Amino acid sequence: MITIASLVVFLAFYTLYYTSKRATLSYDLGFEKWMQRNPKQTKITGLFLLASAYAMWLFAKSLCCGTLMFFIQLMTVGSLIIILTPLKKVNSKALLALLVLVAILEFYYN
Repeated sequence: MITIASLVVFLAFYTLYYTSKRATLSYDLGFEKWMQRNPKQTKITGLFLLASAYAMWLFAKSLCCGTLMFFIQLMTVGSLIIILTPLKKVNSKALLALLVLVAILEFYYN
């Protein structure tokens, strides 16, 4: 559950990042072009994803712990996206490998 919430936080911040006018954007995938052309729908989608990730954190943990972990994760993921996306270090293969590794570790230790 925490891995899925982490993925949703990443997707939410990534969609909101692509609506920025000051960000250095790359268009490697088709949905990135769509996000830049449709900023209103992208912002709504990003805010919906943020709310659903927060709800997942609240469901997985309690109110205080879930809120704290959500904001810590949001700051961490946001910093990494802002730093690594202009350098083109964020790609789908690396993210998929990281997600699978973290999911295996979560299931193994639970």
